[in-house]
Amino acid sequence: MLPAAEAIAVAAELAAGFADGAAERDAGRVLPSYELDELSGSGLLAITVPTRYGGADVPVETLVEVIRLLSAADPNIGQIPQSHFVYVNQLRLQGTDAQREFLFGEVLAGKRFGNAQSERGTRHIREIRTTLTPDGSGWRLTGRKFYATGALFADWIPVLAHLGTDGPLHVAWVERTAPGVEVIDDWDGLGQRTTGSGSVVLEDVAVDADLITPYATTFDGPQTYGAFAQLLHAAIDAGIARAAVAEAGRFVREHSRPYPDAGVERAADDPLVVHAFGELELATRAAEALLAEAGRAVDRANADLTAGSAAAASLAVAAARASTARAAIEAGSRLFEVSGTRAAAGGSGLDRHWRNARTHTLHDPVAWKIQHLGHWAVDGTPPPNHGQV
Repeated sequence: MLPAAEAIAVAAELAAGFADGAAERDAGRVLPSYELDELSGSGLLAITVPTRYGGADVPVETLVEVIRLLSAADPNIGQIPQSHFVYVNQLRLQGTDAQREFLFGEVLAGKRFGNAQSERGTRHIREIRTTLTPDGSGWRLTGRKFYATGALFADWIPVLAHLGTDGPLHVAWVERTAPGVEVIDDWDGLGQRTTGSGSVVLEDVAVDADLITPYATTFDGPQTYGAFAQLLHAAIDAGIARAAVAEAGRFVREHSRPYPDAGVERAADDPLVVHAFGELELATRAAEALLAEAGRAVDRANADLTAGSAAAASLAVAAARASTARAAIEAGSRLFEVSGTRAAAGGSGLDRHWRNARTHTLHDPVAWKIQHLGHWAVDGTPPPNHGQV
């Protein structure tokens, strides 16, 4: 059980090791199985388990910093446990005491949760076709999922499904090795190449009634479930931005040549390069500050949950999400501007920062975050009460 300060220290230590092979893993699409085992063994995946069940129950602000540190080292490793923490939170909100005792116990033992939520070929992200049908005292689960980040490395896969064809959404908790469960490594994104975000096929999977939790009712009243999930995505983007700035700085110091008109000996002394780095640092620091404040806003809302506090948390997260996305994309792109022609060489590995940023920031449109902020600023309209805000 890791308290907050220790969790951040452990994350920083792991991140230093994870960063060493990040470019090589990206280039060769080497899945980070060893690194994830290290992460599980560190105890970090259990830090949000409530104290009543043996966990550290660290503040959201702490978890956000843990994810940011891991993502600055390798955003693939930062993204893989995002769903793990989201479904630990779902279990916390919707699980029975017996379900929590069992599944939190699995987490404390080092087990990992994946996800099987999104589906291809539907009208929009919140349309789900996967179903649970009655089978004696239990249920049978059938469907096909994609973008199932973490499932390839998981011990348990929480699956979003309807009870029957049109019933309310629930979460079915199935073991990765259960009969009828197939996880396919068919993710081929231009960035975030080693998240294993491929397909999960569910063919008549037997599910015990005791391993199904409500989902739709999460949004019947004020909630921070959506804000929490979005905030972890923002932490991943903030990590990408910080890594891009840091690596570009090293590249300029060690490899870049100055432009003749600058009249300097080092590219790092070119005033135009320095100014560009200043702009990138400003954008990244602003994103990091909004990220930290959003974490505190979610913690405040969780301590006193009302419609007002939940809306405030969602708006703070929307601002962080928009800011971190922009910072990551800008840093990933402008690093070539400041680093020069050599940065475009295939062996530099610098292109992965833009590819990672461009891929990960597509999870949710930034324009809608700004729309919600604008409606609030104009006439005080709160953001919608769903899982994408």
